[in-house]
Amino acid sequence: MMTKVDTGQAILREKRTGLLRYVALILLLLFAAHGDAEKAPYSTKQLQGIATHIVVGKVQAIYTRTERKGNYEYVRKVAEVKIAKVEKGEGPAGLVYVRYFDRHWKGRGLVPPGGGSYWPQPEKGGVYKFYLARNAYDGWSRDGVQDGGYNVVYVNGVQPVKK
Repeated sequence: MMTKVDTGQAILREKRTGLLRYVALILLLLFAAHGDAEKAPYSTKQLQGIATHIVVGKVQAIYTRTERKGNYEYVRKVAEVKIAKVEKGEGPAGLVYVRYFDRHWKGRGLVPPGGGSYWPQPEKGGVYKFYLARNAYDGWSRDGVQDGGYNVVYVNGVQPVKK
């Protein structure tokens, strides 16, 4: 037989459990809302399909320009790549200049959902395979840039080559 004390404790336990479930649901919804903050990397097969050009080469230099757009700071980058091998596409020979960026939230509060920076970022002296888009969809801009330049496929169109 349950006493009034036992009954009261059971009611408090149920209320506490209900409150904990409610808080857990709210937290889950908050984290789920930010779940699409970063774009998932492409598989190698997807990169090969999107890229109009694939080149392997050594980064000779990296040129940067910083600009602010709204609450984001963009470091626009161009890597000068000495081509060792062209695996897909015609055109680049000798040197190719490839474009990509680094993006940083500078606003107040939490970073809103959306894409981040390219990863990995090439470094001067490193050898990489570059998946490039020329006058085509590059994974970032809606229709792709149509100016004849070589954009690195967003988000992981740079792959280090192991020596």
